[in-house]
Amino acid sequence: MTDLYYKHHVFFCTNLREDGAQCCGASGGQHMRDYLKKKVKHANLNGEGKCRINSAGCLDRCDEGPLLVVYPEGVWYTYVDESDIDEIFEAHLKQGRIVERLRLK
Repeated sequence: MTDLYYKHHVFFCTNLREDGAQCCGASGGQHMRDYLKKKVKHANLNGEGKCRINSAGCLDRCDEGPLLVVYPEGVWYTYVDESDIDEIFEAHLKQGRIVERLRLK
């Protein structure tokens, strides 16, 4: 038995740097977070015992971004577009399989 409230808790870096340095927010972090949140809600995978999609400030891996992290597994992903987010949704959030090609080491 587990005490986890969510099966998967996803944090998207949506940080925007004022100095123009590379950051996830400038690479579409908020848009991708909103996109995945809608997919999860539409599939009725949101809420207790299911998934939660959150925005986060800087996750301190700016050179590897844009990125998100899925807990409780602690799997870090990078992505380019909505098809990458679709793959994370289908494989990881729905089937529990890590998407190795998008995983950050």
